[in-house]
Amino acid sequence: MRTLRGVDDKLPGSRRAGRGPRQAQAIYQVTLELLAEGGYDGVTIEGVAARSGVNKTTIYRWWADKDALLGAAIIQSSLLRFEVPDTGSLRGDLRVLVRRVVRLLTEDSTSRVVAAALSAVAGRPRLAWLAREFFADRLSGERAVFGRAAERGELSDSVDPALVLDLLAGAVWSRVILRQMPVTGEFADQVVDVVLEGCGARS
Repeated sequence: MRTLRGVDDKLPGSRRAGRGPRQAQAIYQVTLELLAEGGYDGVTIEGVAARSGVNKTTIYRWWADKDALLGAAIIQSSLLRFEVPDTGSLRGDLRVLVRRVVRLLTEDSTSRVVAAALSAVAGRPRLAWLAREFFADRLSGERAVFGRAAERGELSDSVDPALVLDLLAGAVWSRVILRQMPVTGEFADQVVDVVLEGCGARS
């Protein structure tokens, strides 16, 4: 999986290719609401159908079971997705990305969903694929940032984009989740500057 289109046909338990029914985003939103409210056990096909107003048979037509629906919701929902920036410089792009990760982990509308999703995956080895697919999907889009940087001569193409993103996201995760400290725009800029200096990036 490398693009949003066609994700469903690659998710375990998915029965059809494409993005899902016309009501897909509404179904995803309800699925994530139930996840945030009651954790993994709080998500049921029946509950999603009742709250979204979509017939249960429609949901089963597209997703074979709860895990398939949950995976599609986490990976494809617009709630957990943001556009890849193009500011004209690698440093600017990464600063925007770091700020967006901060918002993902701190805003009420997303932080509870992220925490519940991580809890569901961490406690269920059969959902390990979900974390892999989520990060593979995000990295596939963010690689464009590094491709443009290499073309501009800002960064050697030998630098691993996944490693850079891991370092940046890890710093935010440590500050927000582990240390529970506020994250300012200045912090985001400093993290990017330190990582890029370590990579030998050029302005």
